[in-house]
Amino acid sequence: MASLQSSAASNGTDNNSIAIAIHDGSIQFGKFKAVDGVSFDVQSGEVFGLLGPNGSGKTTLIRALCGLINFSRGEASVLGLDVRTQSERIREQVGYMSQKFSLYGDLTVQENMDFYCGIYGLNRSQAKARQAELIELTGLGPYRERMASKLSGGWKQRLAIVCALMHQPRLVFLDEPTAGVDPVARRELWDLLFQLASQGITLVVTTHYMDEAERCGRVGYLYLSKLLALGTPQELKALPSITPPNTKRFEISGRVISDVLSDLKRREGVHEATIFGQAVHALIDDGVSLRDLELQGLQIKEAEPNLEDVFVTLARQQSERVKHA
Repeated sequence: MASLQSSAASNGTDNNSIAIAIHDGSIQFGKFKAVDGVSFDVQSGEVFGLLGPNGSGKTTLIRALCGLINFSRGEASVLGLDVRTQSERIREQVGYMSQKFSLYGDLTVQENMDFYCGIYGLNRSQAKARQAELIELTGLGPYRERMASKLSGGWKQRLAIVCALMHQPRLVFLDEPTAGVDPVARRELWDLLFQLASQGITLVVTTHYMDEAERCGRVGYLYLSKLLALGTPQELKALPSITPPNTKRFEISGRVISDVLSDLKRREGVHEATIFGQAVHALIDDGVSLRDLELQGLQIKEAEPNLEDVFVTLARQQSERVKHA
């Protein structure tokens, strides 16, 4: 695994600052390994991103950390509690927001909040105070009497966050919280998440959006059940395998982009080329002259890799390893 952060055990980090610690965690269903030998720590108060394609094991790993399914191998603790033996205590102290809206559409916003207050055992005065606090935080006030099924995607997610926070958890798992949400609502939800992080709440967020991954303090990338990389976005972009020695990345624009892409893909010395916005990003051998590539009349500048480059490269390398294993 391309890892840039050592574990608390190896670097002497105070265990009180560790919200999640997992070592060699594996989850198996029959002969199928959903999660295979995963190890990482999450610091208290961190916004930690967990990325990977569908079926990579993200949701399965979260469910195991919540004590809902068992690890077949390895050790894990959440908020200092062992997931094998103290799962009920863990669930009392964490919040979970699933990737699909799982609240009651035939109840109003207020009724959903009341229901979750009852689930978490809040008395009437506690429930009133906590609801007022969360409504102020999320702006849900005007929608209290609206049926949950009638909310837009962004407001449904806000309601789901409110219900996940009702019992004042120290750690919240958010499984693709912005899936299907419009760009404005996505930005507002992330502003809300950073407000929560500023209060010392640890957030573990799964996402498919690269711009959201950039917002995380650190990112872990799961692919084919394995953790391929762990680090800050900038550290992952700087991994040697992403821009190998004797190659450079360029951003090329200036005429019909699809034509530029087709031309580049036929040229020797061009390892990869793909369209980003109104430009082509290409990985090219140092020894190849841009004149040889017939790029005259185009705007060309060196570019650093983005997170999509990182994850595509790592996924290809892992697929090759699996193919030849």
